[in-house]
Amino acid sequence: MSIKHLARVTVEPKSTATSCVIWLHGLGDSGDGFAPIVPVLNLPKNHAIRFIFPHAPEQAVTINQGYVMRSWYDIKSMDLHNRADMAGVLESEQAIHALIQQQIDSGIAANKIVLAGFSQGGVISLFTGLRYPKALAGIMALSCYLPTADKLPDNCHIANKQTPILQNHGDQDDVVPMSSGKMANQLLIDAGYNTKWQSYRMPHSVLPEQLSDISAWLVNTLLK
Repeated sequence: MSIKHLARVTVEPKSTATSCVIWLHGLGDSGDGFAPIVPVLNLPKNHAIRFIFPHAPEQAVTINQGYVMRSWYDIKSMDLHNRADMAGVLESEQAIHALIQQQIDSGIAANKIVLAGFSQGGVISLFTGLRYPKALAGIMALSCYLPTADKLPDNCHIANKQTPILQNHGDQDDVVPMSSGKMANQLLIDAGYNTKWQSYRMPHSVLPEQLSDISAWLVNTLLK
């Protein structure tokens, strides 16, 4: 089943959009789950950032007894080295490519687009961003890991070698252990990527303090 054309929630700025954040939700959630954070970010009133919150397709998820839910890829086990169904990861990557291209076609340059995501959505944002052949404005990877576990994905593109990457994780996360996020972070550091790590006293979630930090990062990345 092709998922290249994703339904989504779009939050437009008051003025004509000149930049864009594509924000991917976690397992079992939808674009509606994160869309309400836009006003909470307290961005400058004159910002021109379009926010897009796509809905993952519905599919059976192995670790959840095969229940059908919104998912960017099947999760086969809790073992980090055998967790992500890579065929599904690659299919979602193509769907995000299509979303990015739609923004480019609308007049927003690739280097004014941030890929963001939480949990499973963060996995897809990080994987896609590292391999994308044009320089993006930034990559935000929240409470997530690399689907390739203890190695960087194949075919990482030099276009995003210096792209700012923000990695956040909760030190009480019992869904995606912080160690898996730190593993990805160390791989990026070792390879010379421009990554910033910040941990928070929280479980598998987001905090108001964290959203304030994310807002500052977005302003620095897209509005300066």
